[in-house]
Amino acid sequence: MTPNDRALEWLSGAKLRPTRQRMALAEALIGDGQHRHVTAESLFEHAKGQGNKVSLATVYNTLRAFCDAGLLQEVTVDGARSYFDTNTHDHPHFYWEDESRLTDAPAEQLRIAQLPQAPEGLEIASVDVVIRLRKKAG
Repeated sequence: MTPNDRALEWLSGAKLRPTRQRMALAEALIGDGQHRHVTAESLFEHAKGQGNKVSLATVYNTLRAFCDAGLLQEVTVDGARSYFDTNTHDHPHFYWEDESRLTDAPAEQLRIAQLPQAPEGLEIASVDVVIRLRKKAG
C-alpha cells in the first residue's frame, strides 16, 4: 500500500474529506504504517520540508479535526505542550524531559490496582499515564 493510499483510507474511514492539506499531513503521520508522536510544530516543519504549502494554523486545525474524528490521541505533557499520537489505543507514555520527546511505554508492565471513585454524577472517561524521565544527577 502506498503512503497516499494509506492516508486516503485513514481519512475515508473517519469520513473526513481528503483535502490537499489533510492528505499531506496524513501521509506524514501514517504513510509508512508506523505510529508517531508529533507536535504541531514538528509536523509543520516536516510538511514544509516536503514542499507542502501549509500554515501552522492549518496544521493545528487539522490535528484537532483528526482528534475529533478519533484518528489521533492528544497527550498533554504540561500545560503548554501537546503531542499527537497515531496509536489511539489506551497505553502509557514515557516523556523524555532532556529531549522533549514522547514515546510509548511498555503497557504490559503497567499495573494500576485501583482508581479513585469519580465524583457523584460523573464517570471516568480515560486515564492518561505519562512517565517523565530524566538523566540521573551526578
